[in-house]
Amino acid sequence: MTVQDALQFIQIFTSAALIAVIILQAGSTSGAGGLFGGGDSMGITKTRRGLEKTLFNITVGLSIAFLGNAIIQLLIQKI
Repeated sequence: MTVQDALQFIQIFTSAALIAVIILQAGSTSGAGGLFGGGDSMGITKTRRGLEKTLFNITVGLSIAFLGNAIIQLLIQKI
């Protein structure tokens, strides 16, 4: 297994995890309507607590990992 193969596996795993966490986050906050832009938020913001805060932090971490891995793959490909 080469480094590029490992990075591609990490990218696939990260993208699948990111999709799952985003679906969980949308489902826990405003129901199924939130997945497609619906919901009843009416522009009111609230503080995140408990599971919602944890899912948000995991989403941010996975997004950073996804972007970082993509950049590393591009840099290795250029060499």
